Amino acid sequence: MLAALFLSLLPLHADDAPVKRMNILHINADDHRADGLGALGNPVVKTPNLDVLVASGFNFTHAYTMGSMKGAVCAPSRTMMLTGRSWLRIPNPRDNGSDPEATLAKVMSRAGYETWHCGKGGNEYCAGIEAFDTNLIMDDHKPDQRRGSSERHADATIKFLQERKTDKPFYIYLAPPVPHDPRVAAPEFHRMYDSATIPIPISFLPLHPFDNGAMTVRDEKLAPWPRTPEDTKQQIADYYACITGLDHHLGRIFNALKKSGQWDNTIIIFTGDNGLSLGDHGLFGKQNVYEFGGMHVPCVFAGPGIPKGSSDAFVYLMDLFPTFAELGGATMPEGIEGKSLLPIINGKATKVRDLCYTAYQNSQRSVRDQQWKLIRYPQVNQTQLFDLKKDPYELDNLADKAEYAAKIAEMTTWLETEMARYGDTVSLKVANPKPATWSPPVGKKRKQSNNEDLAD
Repeated sequence: MLAALFLSLLPLHADDAPVKRMNILHINADDHRADGLGALGNPVVKTPNLDVLVASGFNFTHAYTMGSMKGAVCAPSRTMMLTGRSWLRIPNPRDNGSDPEATLAKVMSRAGYETWHCGKGGNEYCAGIEAFDTNLIMDDHKPDQRRGSSERHADATIKFLQERKTDKPFYIYLAPPVPHDPRVAAPEFHRMYDSATIPIPISFLPLHPFDNGAMTVRDEKLAPWPRTPEDTKQQIADYYACITGLDHHLGRIFNALKKSGQWDNTIIIFTGDNGLSLGDHGLFGKQNVYEFGGMHVPCVFAGPGIPKGSSDAFVYLMDLFPTFAELGGATMPEGIEGKSLLPIINGKATKVRDLCYTAYQNSQRSVRDQQWKLIRYPQVNQTQLFDLKKDPYELDNLADKAEYAAKIAEMTTWLETEMARYGDTVSLKVANPKPATWSPPVGKKRKQSNNEDLAD
């Protein structure tokens, strides 16, 4: 039955009559943690509209962006999604000269879709978003603009749904700039969260125990050193307010789909471009490879033909490219490294890869399976090993215990294999490692701003 439903999504022809295909609405939130929805196990954040998608749809619990060569993790993340390629094989995100014909927008357009992008323009893959039939860039950097950004993005999307004059299926890429800082939402959403009642993260630390190579990038400057429970709880409260504001306005888009008669003909995908630390391990940014950190993201599919369920398969955001292409019956260009997730969704497969590899610049590399995770910091000669089944918050580093030496050796081989698979030539050992000890700079925390993701 399910296989038949998915066959109906493809552009098969009988007597030259095309089968109706599903619309695709992809919501890709900025800095959205994998645990940032109520239905994903967060007891504090209020997300009633997105919770409906989780409750009725298919949730990938182990979705990641693969890595970043820059502090603005969102830029390579979005480029991987729009090209289907891994982090070291993507074009320069700011390069307008790269091939637009190989982008997801053009692939879907050639398959007969009307393509429409609204949202973030900075730290995006320029050629990828300019390839959409319509491209509305609405960055909303300043705090007074950010306050109403979710509403403006929803207004533009609803206007598109109401005024479109084609019978083509649509592919919408909605890229809101929240909950990225500056974390400013409408007052009614901030009033929903009292920082005094926000629980401190289980993995909260005043300081990270060693230099991870990204200790003073812009995100880390948004909190004082040492980290304090009070500031951490306030930042989390503001973060949740932005998520709830986004959820409210996504609800308006969902209602517009229902009024236009497109709700039952639209597959909705919700993801984050990258995760974020909010006091976890003494960090506040996405420039790390912890599970509750920079690379782990939400990934939910919902709509016609999508069964209710979940999977712990390892997936990357670059897998969305071939998944959307398969849903739309599109022909993929050469060089796509992502894997379609439809075999997992329709129950024909349980995984598309055995391991998950993530990376940040030349300073952090990790590999994990369903139980074990190895993190290597070659520049400071530090290693972490976690048993994620017993220690999901990565609190107990086993790397210094002699009985785990064989496991570390085994996983180092895994990591080297994955690095070779994706063209990663960074050495896991350096001749002259830097001191691992680190002292925070003296001074006040930096004011929240979205204007500088690019330099750090």
